[in-house]
Amino acid sequence: MKVAVYGAGGVGGFFGGKLARSGADVRFIARGRHLQALQAQGLRVASVHGSFELAQVTAADDPAKVGPVDYVLVTVKSSYTDEVAVRLRPLLHRDTAVISLQNGVDNEEKLAAVVGEDRVVGGVAYIFSAISAPGVIEHTGGPASLVVGEWREGVHGERVARLVEACQAADIAAEETGDIRAVLWAKFDFICAQAGTTAAVRLPIGEIRTAPASRDLFRRVATEVCQVARAEGITLPADLPDRHLAFADGLEPGGYSSLHHDLTHGHPMELEALLGEAIRRGARAGVATPMSQALYAVLQPWQLRNQQ
Repeated sequence: MKVAVYGAGGVGGFFGGKLARSGADVRFIARGRHLQALQAQGLRVASVHGSFELAQVTAADDPAKVGPVDYVLVTVKSSYTDEVAVRLRPLLHRDTAVISLQNGVDNEEKLAAVVGEDRVVGGVAYIFSAISAPGVIEHTGGPASLVVGEWREGVHGERVARLVEACQAADIAAEETGDIRAVLWAKFDFICAQAGTTAAVRLPIGEIRTAPASRDLFRRVATEVCQVARAEGITLPADLPDRHLAFADGLEPGGYSSLHHDLTHGHPMELEALLGEAIRRGARAGVATPMSQALYAVLQPWQLRNQQ
């Protein structure tokens, strides 16, 4: 099995590294100092589930240097999806599947618009991880699991099952779903609330969930996003906001989010792919999103600052 991991950051580096360790032919597409470190000294993953090192990995900055593969895992920040989609062609053969493991609910649509809907597989990654130094991935929390499913409704084949089997053989908890849109929206609902509050307040989830006003803010954002999803025909549990708040109660109290990490480290933020997308879709569907809009307004200056 040949796999290209487009974006060797926290998600791509972790899952791609585990696949490579298990014997899969994995090619990383990266850039800058991280790419240089991967080429010079391999990949190191510091994980709460057990750390490991790969003394040598294959990494490049150009898809043409990688060539056709069986699976492309797209793991870049959602703000780069359009840019990456038009660069995928050298990685594709007749049966190549393109799997998004990104945050947000519009990445699959963007990929399908360029490579074709038949190629696209939706995916959800449950993990808190990031690049801690060039060539080093730090996994700090989350189950480190994957859920994948065909994006085009009515499509059933063996490619998703083969990918799940490969992941399981690599000690990755992975499963297939027949309704990937619902899974994507359920995660999106949690991320908008958790990332939005931790980034805007700039305190960890433990302090947000214990302060009555910010706890209520979390629930209200999650409720708004659920209402937007239902307006688009997505079936979600009626009590999903309460489930997500209960899940947040069980997280390590010192945990933040990738949105907070990017804000505080001067990196481009996924604000548009998260709260921005929820607000825009709510406006189209006639669903009010005042709490999401408030968080967006607080965070937008940081987004603009970090783009400079």
